[in-house]
Amino acid sequence: MQLPTYLKFSDLKAQGIVNNRMTLSRWIRDHGFPRPVALGPNTAVYIEAEVKEWLDQRAAARAARAA
Repeated sequence: MQLPTYLKFSDLKAQGIVNNRMTLSRWIRDHGFPRPVALGPNTAVYIEAEVKEWLDQRAAARAARAA
């Protein structure tokens, strides 16, 4: 069994996925971005595979609209 790779908000920001927490909250609420996993009372992380899947789905939808 392989453990998932986690991304913190700072990782999402460093990779250029999101620029601020308000946008991230809106994406979670309105656009299906994966919800964070609580590792502790002050630590929330995102599962990398879920984030990648979400990005891939958005890219596929964009390509389908362009075709």
